[in-house]
Amino acid sequence: MNKPAVSISLSSYGADLVRQRGQGSFIDVLAAAGATRIEWREELLTDEDPAKLANNTQAQGLESVYSSPMELWPAGQSKPNPELINTLQRAQAFGAKWLKVSLGYFTDTSDLQTLARILEKSTVQLLVENDQTLHGGRIEPFQRFFAAVEQHHLPIKMTFDIGNWHWQDQSANSAARLLGRHVGYVHCKAVSRRADGKLVAIPPADSDLHLWEQLLRHMAQNVMRAAEYPLQGDDLVQLTTEHVAVLASLGHFGYQGKAGLENAHV
Repeated sequence: MNKPAVSISLSSYGADLVRQRGQGSFIDVLAAAGATRIEWREELLTDEDPAKLANNTQAQGLESVYSSPMELWPAGQSKPNPELINTLQRAQAFGAKWLKVSLGYFTDTSDLQTLARILEKSTVQLLVENDQTLHGGRIEPFQRFFAAVEQHHLPIKMTFDIGNWHWQDQSANSAARLLGRHVGYVHCKAVSRRADGKLVAIPPADSDLHLWEQLLRHMAQNVMRAAEYPLQGDDLVQLTTEHVAVLASLGHFGYQGKAGLENAHV
């Protein structure tokens, strides 16, 4: 049986380094590390050439996810974000099969029919993520949104960000139980509270990995998952290889311990 697809969010390598080196420089790192997908970060783009990145990614046998910080539903509007059409086109230019956005201000008056017409014209699958906001980082709006998605038979899946639930004091276990069947992509990150009270993403400890194992049981077998936590060290290929292997082992293959992560400089 095939292993789950593992993606790396390029934000994991740090905004400064990614902007300095350019996102294309990480294609070889991910390919050498055994990742199957790369997540481009719109907010970290500089002067990258989408066509060149798409070609180089395909040449290395990687698939692409395009992440945009846009909110699908702007505040006070029933229509989807007018930027969605351009963002879908941009994702396609980068060779991405998936576009990840935030939910935004979904309400009972949000226009799903207009959204359906927009998605019909694109080959890119929309993934809607729980972010860290009050309006887009709680379970209940996602329950209502995906009930509407099912009612309108829309080809939309959820990006389930394990760590982001902390920002609104939501239970990741409850979220996985209630929303797991809608999930097409899992953002993995552990979260810690600093001395100043700020929550920050951190690499997983053993306890986090065991939690993730439990959460994945509520989702499709071998669901695509990604690292979205600091991957920082002298040997990025070795470090990424270790984390790709651990994330691939979660779920069907049964997590058996961090093994190579014990000595990883994260």
